[in-house]
Amino acid sequence: MIERWSKLNGYREVLAISLPLVASMGSFTVMQFTDRVFLANYSVDAIAAALPAGIVSFTLISFFMGVANYTNVFVAQYTGARAFNRVGASLWQGIYFSLGAAVLLALMVFLSDRIFDLIGHSPHIRSLEVAYFNVLTLGAGLVVLNSAIACFYTGRGLTWTVMIVNVIGAAVNIPLDYCMINGVGPFPELGIVGAGIATVIATATSTTVLVILIFRKANREQFSTWKARAFDKELFGRMMRYGLPSGVQFFLEIFGFTFFIQMVGRLGDLELAASNIVLSIESLSFLPMVGFHIGNATLMGQAIGRRRPEEGAYATTSAVHITMVYMMFLAVVFVLTPEPLLRLFRADQHTHDQYAEIMALGVILLRFVAAFSFFDALNLIFSSAIKGAGDTRFIMWTIAALCLGVMIVPIYVAVEVMGAGIYAAWTIATIYVCALGMAFMLRYRQGKWKRMRVIESQATGH
Repeated sequence: MIERWSKLNGYREVLAISLPLVASMGSFTVMQFTDRVFLANYSVDAIAAALPAGIVSFTLISFFMGVANYTNVFVAQYTGARAFNRVGASLWQGIYFSLGAAVLLALMVFLSDRIFDLIGHSPHIRSLEVAYFNVLTLGAGLVVLNSAIACFYTGRGLTWTVMIVNVIGAAVNIPLDYCMINGVGPFPELGIVGAGIATVIATATSTTVLVILIFRKANREQFSTWKARAFDKELFGRMMRYGLPSGVQFFLEIFGFTFFIQMVGRLGDLELAASNIVLSIESLSFLPMVGFHIGNATLMGQAIGRRRPEEGAYATTSAVHITMVYMMFLAVVFVLTPEPLLRLFRADQHTHDQYAEIMALGVILLRFVAAFSFFDALNLIFSSAIKGAGDTRFIMWTIAALCLGVMIVPIYVAVEVMGAGIYAAWTIATIYVCALGMAFMLRYRQGKWKRMRVIESQATGH
């Protein structure tokens, strides 16, 4: 264990690359949390509208983000192959994709009325949902662009830069959020629309900082970040061949859990409240795993670019060890001391009896989280390993099959047809997460990824 600490792709290197990404996820979580706190204090209707509108917006963005994020693997593999001029070319193909995505997402404002008619909330809530959704969607292209250009740093393992940029975005968002929602200082009182505008401005700020850094003279010379700006049909085609399945995968993951929340909402308000609280707590375990997911995909991509898959395997084993220790600690906390975590989410509108019922239900639901958290770690680490090598089609088809066959259909049948309750729904969700973890672990152990490479075979150093 001590030897693994200092070796190439050992614990120290995995932590050095992944922890800044974990902090980046943390800044995003803090932004979301403060956004919801400000809106909850502003009006009950505003927070009621913000949650579904935010989920629908992110579900639509998720596909494009998944594709744009695959720029990371191309940058990583070209970095490993020391083909630095191709790093700039890969970055630009991600930028071109993001610009196209921005146009498509902006057009969704013409469908927003129909989307929220289908959800069927009261007219006043629906009007707030549409207004918030429209602002977020008009600015959604910036989210996709930010994901693509950040890969210039994450793909090369320079994750501290991304962390600092995301912290700058959060530092802009939080005070601006408060001012634009409530009308503080020179800002008009815009309520939920102000929350959306503040989010877009914060994203634009972090994107601008990244652009300034990426196109500095040193990067222009070493990585051709300006010279390689031409549209490269062959490279763009390869990026879509591997990136589109990654986008579908991310969309299905988000859609599956969105569907789960909608079905739980049909069981009753208390069941929905308890589930939302527990899933908010579960993000404590999930979001750091996303940081390790990106970090491990980067190390795997660089190893594949160097034609040293065994180094990628070493990084993956290191990441599994670290995340399992973390998950074990959280599982113990979730099982033995759930009440302090649940008390953080007490809402004023709940009576004493309602709160007691939510607490009792939340204690049991956190045991489900403890049970599937280990498999969630296996899912994210092993999927990142094979994704970093280019095995994205397997990931897409596996998630499609399991999402539909193990999650969506069984939960619909259990809740709508058989009249099952909250525990049945959570049991199905737990089985789904466990199945994902096992499927990706078995695929990884087959070793097919060792023969894969997303970059052209002749890519060599310059």
